[in-house]
Amino acid sequence: MFNYRQAKILYLILVFISFFIDACAQQGKTPAKKDSLATDWNQTIPGNFSAQSKEYFDSTQVKVFFEKYPDLNSYEDLVQEFYSKRKFTFAWFEDGRLIEQADNLSNRTMDLKNDGVYKILPYQAVLDSLLYGINISTGKIRPDVILELMLTSQYFAFSRLAWQGMGTSASDSSRWYVPRKKIAYDQYLDSLLKAPAKSFSANEPVYRQYELLRHFLKIYRSLDAADEWKPVDTKSVNLKPGDTSAAIKEIKIRLLRLQDFQGDTFNESYDADLIIAVKQFQYRNGLDTSGRLNKETIMAMNVPLKIRIKQILVNMERARWLPVSLNADFLAVNIPEFTLHVYHADSLLWSCPVVVGQKVHQTSIFYGEIKYVVFSPYWNIPQSIVRAEVVPGLKKSPDYLLRHQMEITGYKEGLPIVRQKPGPENSLGLVKFLFPNSYNIYLHDTPKKSLFGETTRDFSHGCIRIMEPAKLAAFLLKNHNKWSGIKIKRAMNSGKEQYVSLEHKVPVFITYFTAFTDRRGLLNFRKDIYSLDDRLARMIISGEGFYETN
Repeated sequence: MFNYRQAKILYLILVFISFFIDACAQQGKTPAKKDSLATDWNQTIPGNFSAQSKEYFDSTQVKVFFEKYPDLNSYEDLVQEFYSKRKFTFAWFEDGRLIEQADNLSNRTMDLKNDGVYKILPYQAVLDSLLYGINISTGKIRPDVILELMLTSQYFAFSRLAWQGMGTSASDSSRWYVPRKKIAYDQYLDSLLKAPAKSFSANEPVYRQYELLRHFLKIYRSLDAADEWKPVDTKSVNLKPGDTSAAIKEIKIRLLRLQDFQGDTFNESYDADLIIAVKQFQYRNGLDTSGRLNKETIMAMNVPLKIRIKQILVNMERARWLPVSLNADFLAVNIPEFTLHVYHADSLLWSCPVVVGQKVHQTSIFYGEIKYVVFSPYWNIPQSIVRAEVVPGLKKSPDYLLRHQMEITGYKEGLPIVRQKPGPENSLGLVKFLFPNSYNIYLHDTPKKSLFGETTRDFSHGCIRIMEPAKLAAFLLKNHNKWSGIKIKRAMNSGKEQYVSLEHKVPVFITYFTAFTDRRGLLNFRKDIYSLDDRLARMIISGEGFYETN
């Protein structure tokens, strides 16, 4: 007769055996390419919850439970509502037996650090003791109402920490003004309970980057525990393809551990395999993909693993704040990546480089909705630029306005109101994309195309310059039959400002991710150009006062 722990060990052995058999069966097969790693409940709390309706408990037990375990009181209303909808039938028991998900939920709640959460849920020892006391190998027994309510309360506590994340004080202090997602976790749990067992496949209610980063968090923590991560010798900067050196072996081992190199680590030659690995490493770190071991590449290799782990933690938290998904067209600009991504639902359609604000003129992190495409736009020059650049220019040269295709349209508070005329020299280029916001930020073309060739592109006064504005205009106007590619090009070069209203507004997310997983499944890191990571990392690791629990 097995007790709970013996059954748990047996279950883990069976899981290992099935994994080993599956791994052997997959040898020699090429895995299918996916846009992203699958993030489904089956990977975390697998199987189906109990949908039974025969076994139930007295509704007064809910109040008794929370009187006994007051540190969970903030979840009482959620638990009460959840069981009211179920007519107080058991959710974690089937035919008197505890179902598999109970153990899996317990494992997740007892190891929150793997979810990037530095907090301990209340009554973990009680939960462990209750689970240990359940004999799951015997025949039909009476369900334990205390364990039932403890599991449900722990689910709500876990969901708020792991899927909702820190409170608004954390996002506000990070200057994150994208509206925080809202999830009805009681309805989400209820939908899991009602899902048919054979077709069960429910995504966790969190933006997919969260689970992707969670996967790499585990890898980097294991790597940090096993490797001292001594700096690569900076003399390696002088090495070039074809060279042979003992330092090459060191670099190959480093890149092997970072999952970039796949060749022979005993070979001390700067060979083709190493060039490929260096290019991938450079790509993942937003560097020039030359394949050469320059100073910037070696410095990136020497970033301590603990710093990378903090980056992953910070961006897991940011991922918690975003909507889970959108079933529509939308745009996303990742500021540290200097890239615009164009999506339909979860499908990435295309991407292009952008230029964002300098550190002294930061691009705000916020949400908007594109409402207008403006061809051959005027540039209404902000008063701050008029004061700092235009007025001094006028003092130095009387023909300043003429040379810059500008004109004065009035005066305000002693300063001229200046705009730049449409044309190829206009600072907004030939088209701009407006989404009304209080930050006076929008997307636009630019005459300075050479800036898109830089790997670090923080040059603007805050607005976002697009490398492929005509392509973006065609995408936004694809449902307008009269706006062909030829007509868009003509409008962009007409020299006459023209506003076009979109039939449906298109969401735009201006975000800030310094660690993310791309569509090839590669972990990317970018520089924290606005110095926003450290404060959030300290808040996460302290684990005090920032997570919403009620």
